Order: sequence, then C-alpha cells, then structure tokens
Amino acid sequence: MVRLIMSGSGEGKTKQLIELMESAAENEVGCMVCIEPTRNMSFNLRHQTRMVDASEFAIGSFEALQGFLCGLYAGNYDISHVFIDNLCKVAKSKDDREVGAFLTWLDGFSSPLNIKFTITISADPDTATDTMRKFM
Repeated sequence: MVRLIMSGSGEGKTKQLIELMESAAENEVGCMVCIEPTRNMSFNLRHQTRMVDASEFAIGSFEALQGFLCGLYAGNYDISHVFIDNLCKVAKSKDDREVGAFLTWLDGFSSPLNIKFTITISADPDTATDTMRKFM
C-alpha cells in the first residue's frame, strides 16, 4: 500500500508524517523506517522507528532509491511501514514521470510483502499527475 501526502512547502507535511509514525508505532506490529533527505527530524520517536539520513547513502535517483529499499527489506523482513519525507529531495529528481513510475513500482513492490509506504512530496496537489492522484 502506498499513500502520498502532497502539499506546498511549510504546510505541515512533516508534522503529519511524525503523527503517523507515532500512531504506527503504537498500533502496528513490526519495524518502522523513516527516510529523510538530511537529518532534520530531531524528535523523540519510539524505538520501533529507525531514522535514515538519505544523504549518507548517495541516493541520487529513483533507481538508486529502489535498490536501497530492496536492500532495507532484504536486511530486515520485519519492516512493516516505511515513511519517506520529501521524496523528490531523497531521489534528487522532480520529474513527474519518474515520480509516477516510482510510485507505481513501489505499489507493486509493497503489495506482496504487506509493507505500507507513506510518502510526502512538496508541491501543489493541483499539479499532481493522474498516477500521483491514484495514491493520494
């Protein structure tokens, strides 16, 4: 399952993501992972949530992010929910076609493994493509 949260910069996406992480830690079984472009979230999250600073791993494209996510899961089959804050900064691309292709791939990847993905993108929701809207 893939859920996309899309709104302009400074409109509360990260706060909403933190609330969702707290709720997931309380209500879901398994490990949670939050991938952020740089280490900005300095909150006391529950121990079930692993914070990952993407800048430490040279993730420079959606293809690299796909490999990174596959590696995360291969290293820990207990992951039940992955949060990605500011997807376009993590993947270093704002290309709508690449975003749509990634979200479609992610949906196919996550479904058989029963992993939930919650992703934020900083952009006006009115500019979302049909593929993006499918996940909003």
